[in-house]
Amino acid sequence: MRRTEVLQEVRKMRFEEAYQGWQQGRLSQSEAASLLGVHERTFRRYGVRYEDGGLEGLIDQRLEQVSHRKAPVDEVMKVTDRYRQRHSGWSAKHYFAWYRREGGDRSYTWVKSCLQGAGLVKRAKKRGAHRKRRDRSPLPGLMVHQDGSTHEWVAGQRFDLIVTMDDATNEHYAMQFVEQEGTVSSLQGVRAVIEARGLFSSFTRTGAVTTG
Repeated sequence: MRRTEVLQEVRKMRFEEAYQGWQQGRLSQSEAASLLGVHERTFRRYGVRYEDGGLEGLIDQRLEQVSHRKAPVDEVMKVTDRYRQRHSGWSAKHYFAWYRREGGDRSYTWVKSCLQGAGLVKRAKKRGAHRKRRDRSPLPGLMVHQDGSTHEWVAGQRFDLIVTMDDATNEHYAMQFVEQEGTVSSLQGVRAVIEARGLFSSFTRTGAVTTG
């Protein structure tokens, strides 16, 4: 049997495996389509043609292009079942770290897609225009950025660390520990920068930009 015929037979088997998994309720349409590397609408069209003419009725250019390297249904089910049974609630990254420690050799993207396709991990929402990363200030001294983070900096004690830095270079101009971040701590950081470096053109803090 020629190589092209072997690949064609593998692709037929791959479709039948995915289709049966969907018919038996072990896979959703999205999961079955993902196994074949096609869209759900394409998978539904294949299903109609399969019901009308069997496997031979499926062979066209598009199905022949389905990769024979796609993961088998059993492998996908093993990954998703293990998540349901022992790791429910874990993030995709956390689960992937465990998966690789146990000898898994698939990529993070593959594992995450399996979990998302099974509805076990939510897909991240697309960032809105106001959440897109902005460009840094083009020159040092034009914009000052301030950020605060809470941490147990000393054993048994939690403080807020207020850092005031240059937006262009990330150079730290002022740092201070306070019991709780607020207007006073913010102004103290701004004052320290002005006294040491002079006036700046704009100031950012928690996403807000003030110019003047």
